[in-house]
Amino acid sequence: MGTIWMWGWLAMAIIFLIAELFTTGFFLLAFGIGAGVAAVAAYLGVDPFLQVLIFVVVSGGIVLTLRPLTKRLNERNPNFVGSDRVLGKRALVLTEINPALGAGMVRVDAEEWRAVSEDGGVIAKDAIVEVLRIDGTRLVVRRSSKQFIEDK
Repeated sequence: MGTIWMWGWLAMAIIFLIAELFTTGFFLLAFGIGAGVAAVAAYLGVDPFLQVLIFVVVSGGIVLTLRPLTKRLNERNPNFVGSDRVLGKRALVLTEINPALGAGMVRVDAEEWRAVSEDGGVIAKDAIVEVLRIDGTRLVVRRSSKQFIEDK
């Protein structure tokens, strides 16, 4: 009877570990390890009730231990590489941003970009703006409350 429990726990462990490959967050990993520990307990001849208790305690402990790690890994942080590196930065308006004329250029760091205003309004030359997002090849900007560009 003990070997049936052992093979059952082992099969569950393998299923959980394979399923973890197709999910995020290490959630099923905890249950795979818990089932593996319960399989070892079954091999050692531990009572089936205690095997289930071991599975629950080990799995629960691992879930609680990994929760801070998975939360940190799953947070969506902006990717500040490629064109996203300009997001949130301040820029200097080089040519007036005027949606009616389709005009507007800004300088972010050492790069010049075409720009449009967030609200569709006109922004004068030499104004300081903040980059909100990228829409195609243009930066979407709004007037900045700060009138200078900070070095980061």
